[in-house]
Amino acid sequence: MGRMRLASLLTVCLSSAVSLTAAEGPKLDFGTIREEHLMIPMRDGVRLSAYVFFPPGEGKWPAIFEQRYADISSAGSRKAAAKWAESGFVIALVNYRGTHESEGVYRGYRGLQWGPLRDGYDVCEWLAVQPWCTGKIGTYGGSQAGYAQNYLAVTQPPHLVAQYMTDTGLSLYHEGYRIGGATKPERFKTQAKIARNPADNDDLLREWDQHPDYDAYWKDEDASLHFDKMNYPCFTIGSWFDFMCQGSVASFIGRDQHGGPASRGRQQLIIGPWLHGGYPKSNKIGDLEFPQNAFFDVYPHMTRWFNHHLKGEDNGVEKDAAVKYYVMGACGEPGAPGNVWREAKNFPPAATNVDWFLQPDGKLAKNKPSAAKAGTSYLSDPVHPMIINATGFPGARDARGFEEQAEVRTWTSEVLQQPLEVTGRIKAEIFASSTVKDTDFVLRVTDVYPDGRSILLMDYPLRARYREGFDHQKLLVPGEVAKLAWDIGWTSIIFNKGHRVRITIASTGAPFYEPNPQTGGPVTHFVTALGPAATNTIWHDASHASRVILPVRE
Repeated sequence: MGRMRLASLLTVCLSSAVSLTAAEGPKLDFGTIREEHLMIPMRDGVRLSAYVFFPPGEGKWPAIFEQRYADISSAGSRKAAAKWAESGFVIALVNYRGTHESEGVYRGYRGLQWGPLRDGYDVCEWLAVQPWCTGKIGTYGGSQAGYAQNYLAVTQPPHLVAQYMTDTGLSLYHEGYRIGGATKPERFKTQAKIARNPADNDDLLREWDQHPDYDAYWKDEDASLHFDKMNYPCFTIGSWFDFMCQGSVASFIGRDQHGGPASRGRQQLIIGPWLHGGYPKSNKIGDLEFPQNAFFDVYPHMTRWFNHHLKGEDNGVEKDAAVKYYVMGACGEPGAPGNVWREAKNFPPAATNVDWFLQPDGKLAKNKPSAAKAGTSYLSDPVHPMIINATGFPGARDARGFEEQAEVRTWTSEVLQQPLEVTGRIKAEIFASSTVKDTDFVLRVTDVYPDGRSILLMDYPLRARYREGFDHQKLLVPGEVAKLAWDIGWTSIIFNKGHRVRITIASTGAPFYEPNPQTGGPVTHFVTALGPAATNTIWHDASHASRVILPVRE
């Protein structure tokens, strides 16, 4: 199809009348805010469900939209959007194609990117030409809606002005469908609940099974390959207790350093002691209560951001620090260092990488182990896994319940005689062997309080077959030692005097981490035969000095 014909069809589609349907959600009273449930047409004729909220009165307003696959018809989502519309924006909640009331075939995020379907682009440009819109468009949202915004930015819609992302991602292989190379079949089987036709989800899972490695299929869903096409100011929120903090940091750095001229130097990032998702960002997280200064009320700040970019308000938001990050300290210990905000021009700040080695006696120390041969073994049984009974990352909680299970191993430092600040990305280099061809390794970092609580800061898995890269597989040779090196996560924390640093390693942690079948064969979403139990060994001797690398600031 020629370019002129495609452009003509797109113009007709985007300017066509919008169908009105009865809202699926409960009838709600929004006072002076008017709600409409609209079906927004895409370039191929498919219509996406949108709940749209209009400020009181008549006139033209900037529009801000969020795209997600989660339900947009709930009372909570609609009330929040209506409340925000009082600030003088049209707010639109839009469902992905094939989910809930949106038409079309559900294929995950595939309709949002830079292929033949560009649903985000079409929503943006449709909103911009409506008689009630000024033509200035913003986007917001987190997690799934963060991915959607990165994909949208690559397509360069002409009416998009600014974005606001929370706990975002860039590559669905690395930060979504695969985590450290591990599949999450049970997690994604549940996506059938959001699909308009549940069978679409089964078809999608079968499609994923044909691409276990990071190949061209997954590169089509990796926005990190296209920073040069992102050309918009964006405010990004990251959360320390969130594995997707890596996506938030990478998005900020990529846009700020490698984006277009309207992107470079116009990004802002804030990272605080929070969990994934949710507005506002509370100072009460897990088992911890941080000082009130850790509370971040998202909507007022987001309003200030868009008042400047979409309305031209001279409120100084563009002059705020490019980076603000919260240095966590001990909670409940008066006078403990930390629990303060720092500002910077970029991220991460300069730090010295310091090796902390796993020792044969279960200690964690700076001296390299000297034993000729030493290892710590444990059982990895996919049929009888160790338990992490969580649906979301259980950060800021006491991890002793997991650490004390039979097939979990810990290495703990001596009591710190001085506070230790760690700010940056923690990495691991572990030497391991197994009696099977493939197994997983989950490494956790915790802050051990004087009373024994082991507060979880981060963890991250690595499937052994991907130890040399996610673009190909290399199975283990049973009994042979292999080096596994991977990033564990970002943090900024001052371990207080009297605390200890702990590293925990296990190979199972269900249901949060679905067990590796350990057969060495393909892992599919539909036929996953659990294989044999394995004996896994972590080596810590002169020739195989397993370590974690802590970015230490003096």
